[in-house]
Order: sequence, then structure tokens, then C-alpha cells
Amino acid sequence: MKILRLFALMIALPFFMSCEEEVVNEPQNIVEIASSDARFSTLVDALVKANLATTLEGTGPFTVFAPTNQAFQQLFTDLGVSGLSELSAEALRPILLYHVLGADVRSTDLSATYVSTLSPAPAGNTVSLKVDVSPSAKLNANVNITDTDIAASNGVIHVIDQVLLPPNVVELALNNENFSILVAALTRADLSADLVAVLSGEGPFTVFAPTNQAFVDLLDSNPSWNSLDDIDAATLEAVLTYHVLAGTNLSSDLISDGAQVTTVQGSTLTANVADGGVSLTDGQNGQSNVVIANVQGTNGVVHAIDRVLLP
Repeated sequence: MKILRLFALMIALPFFMSCEEEVVNEPQNIVEIASSDARFSTLVDALVKANLATTLEGTGPFTVFAPTNQAFQQLFTDLGVSGLSELSAEALRPILLYHVLGADVRSTDLSATYVSTLSPAPAGNTVSLKVDVSPSAKLNANVNITDTDIAASNGVIHVIDQVLLPPNVVELALNNENFSILVAALTRADLSADLVAVLSGEGPFTVFAPTNQAFVDLLDSNPSWNSLDDIDAATLEAVLTYHVLAGTNLSSDLISDGAQVTTVQGSTLTANVADGGVSLTDGQNGQSNVVIANVQGTNGVVHAIDRVLLP
């Protein structure tokens, strides 16, 4: 009888061991992983306060760029608050959603581009996040990705060293070094209007943003222009406001061929749509191509163009 009992126990033992292993190895979701990691205690508290913990416990898939506790402390210092208690759920929600992608994106999938987060923007869109991978992985030009590919049952976590704040159209330009000349133009002290303040307002705005090369080509077109400082303030302001549409968040898929749109400067642009691409004809019959479309901010959308438009 003892031999039979021992034999039965030997047969049953692997079954019990396998059951135990299954429980131990059961994958955790994003919130469970964050809750078990001391680096993310402030993030978890913020998710709970903003009623987003349940969302990130869901099926997903999600990618979460997770700020550390130290990153949150720096945010509180920058905002002049003592902690989460001074931030409302309504204020936290768009910030936290700006750290979330609606897909499972591993570090090997990251490339130098813009990705759509879950943070809400005008016209039912979501705010864009700039990704750089060389020489190191960064978000919005200066936020470092310090740890990657923490796998969860419903997605993946990447660790970052700063809290991301959803950008407006001006901040989108500031976050992209290829718009540095545009930023210099917008911030020139002798302009009659504070264009940075205007474009940081409620909006919505559509901005056709010339790249640095577009401005270089503009300067090269006039022998008397060696830098932006050689363009008089009135001319520069007219050119800059000719690149802005007010009261509309016009994504590229809503632009129709032959449509004329009125700019803040007062003159019109003519849109051309062909082979899935968009170009614009300006007041001097010059043509500029949209080279990066639909970079979405909190108060409007930016389309990068390869030539400065002239009214």
C-alpha cells in the first residue's frame, strides 16, 4: 500500500509543480509591472488619480514611456507645486496620455519620425510625439529613453528621464532642430506682433512650416540677404503670417485639389493634391511641397514644407 501511495504521489507531483509554475509565470499587465517597480510609484499614483489605471490594465496593446519618480519631482519643481496633490485629474490626464501609444512598439521598432499618442487634440486628433534614435534614443529632442522593452501582457514599457508635456504648434517647432531658422524668425524682437504668443494661444491653427533648407534657399534667392536680419521686419512678418491659417486644424487628408485657403496675412494659398501628396501655390506662383504632414499639437497642426511661401 505504501508503494502504491508513493507511486501516486510521484505521478501527481509534476502536475502540482506545473500548476505552481503557471501561476508564478503568469504575465503582468503594464500597471501591475509599474506598481511592482519602485521607480514608478509616482506614475502609478498619477494614473490612479487621473482614472487611467484601468485603461492601462486593459487589453491594449499599449506602449508607455514611463517617467521615473525623479522625473516627476523635476516636473513639480518646474511647475512650482509640491506634488500630485496640487494637480487635478483633468490636468494630469492629457499629460499622462501623451506618454501612451496605442500599439506595442519595441525599441527595435523605433525610428526617427513622429508618432501619434493618445493625448487628445483638436478635430478629434491626437498629439504627435517626436522620436529620434541617433546618436541615442530621445523624445521631443531632449527627453532620454534610459531603459527599454520591459514587456507586459498588454504591451511594453520604456523608461524616460523627464515628464513629457503635450506641445502646442510653437513647441512642436522648438522640439525639431530642422525648424530652428523658423523659430529664430518667429522670435525676432522687432516684429510688430508677438507671433509666439499668438501661436501659443487657443487656436486652432494650421501652420505650414518651412524647413531650415527652405529658408536657406530663400536667402540665396536674394543677393542682399545673407541672414534673417537682412529681411526687414514688415516683410518677414508678412511672410510668416502667410504660412498660418487661423480657426482650423486642417489635416492633409482634408485638403482638396484646387482649394484656396486664406492665411492670417490676408492673401490666399492654392492647394494641389496629386499622387497622395500635397503642394501649395503661393502669390508669386511658386510651389512648395508638404514633406511631413499632420504633426499634431494641442492647438493645431503643422505641415513641414520645402519652400518658403511668398504672398
